[in-house]
Amino acid sequence: MPPPSLQTQEQSAELTLGGDRRMTRQRKEIYDLILEKRDHPTATEVFIRAKERIPAISLATVYNCLETLTRAGLVRQVNHDRAPSRYCPNLTEHGHFYCESCGAVSDVAFRGEGHEAALKLPRGAVVDHIDVTIKGRCPDCARREKARR
Repeated sequence: MPPPSLQTQEQSAELTLGGDRRMTRQRKEIYDLILEKRDHPTATEVFIRAKERIPAISLATVYNCLETLTRAGLVRQVNHDRAPSRYCPNLTEHGHFYCESCGAVSDVAFRGEGHEAALKLPRGAVVDHIDVTIKGRCPDCARREKARR
């Protein structure tokens, strides 16, 4: 089932997220925050940003909203080692680059026709989910490290 799309603000108020879940004001604000910056925020980072728009929002509400948005297929939960989960609005097949110096996370697009072009899979394999993580230093951290040498 493809994820529901958000058209206008009036339509999104009526949008169902599966079952009896609706796109509430709080869920819409959390979703918009993730879409605006696209920096793969943690729940705590989403909470800090949400407090500016909805001062009375609680961290528990943010976690509940993120879980609902993830289950509805509007965002992906991204996990890296033992670090807190991050949230990504990019629903296309892609990987993630983690900067080991500053902790920034960036999307990495696959070249060609998706993961089949990038990977040699065993004959007959059926891919349900792909998780590609690349670690290193982002361009800013690499430049700073080079300048220090």
